[in-house]
Amino acid sequence: MAEEYLTDDEQLEAVKHLIVEYAPWLIGGVLVGAAAFFGYRYFQNYTNERAYKAAAEFSTLTAALRQNDHAKSRQIADEVIKDYASSPYADQAQLTLARLDVDDGRLDKAIAPLTQVMNDSKDSELRRVARLRLARVLTDQGKADEAIKTLAEPMPAAFSAPYHEVRGDAFLAKKDTPMRLPSTRQRSEPPMSAESTRHCWN
Repeated sequence: MAEEYLTDDEQLEAVKHLIVEYAPWLIGGVLVGAAAFFGYRYFQNYTNERAYKAAAEFSTLTAALRQNDHAKSRQIADEVIKDYASSPYADQAQLTLARLDVDDGRLDKAIAPLTQVMNDSKDSELRRVARLRLARVLTDQGKADEAIKTLAEPMPAAFSAPYHEVRGDAFLAKKDTPMRLPSTRQRSEPPMSAESTRHCWN
């Protein structure tokens, strides 16, 4: 080949020419790779830090709930929803607000946070929990038909018992006979009161 007949000086010049020609591309590739690596590490650290902060905020919320401090619980829940909207803690905070509304007898206020979790949560289990709790609230509001419609979506086996219980309460609230509900509990007592509903959320 022709390269075999090049002198040492000519080969050195050829190497220098290649370096000059391809150096910008090599340097650019190294810089892009380094930027991607450090960018990923930064994003990972940032994500982990936010997760730790969200967990700490939710722990504070849990402590406030144990102390039965509704005002502080609402304040922290609102902050978690605002600052960590894309995290699972935001969904938990929405459920907490709904629970506080039920505890305070403000069933109408509990509908919005429950509906949001039911429709928007990325966690399928939380969506089902919110659906059941929303149906309970609607039944206690005298909106049995809406409660039954809310429970139209089939539930997995793990939610079967509470699903049939809440659905049965809704049918009893509208005075449908238990014979039309072969899959629900056969019960003669009236639908759950607001007080009994609050106990189910603990």
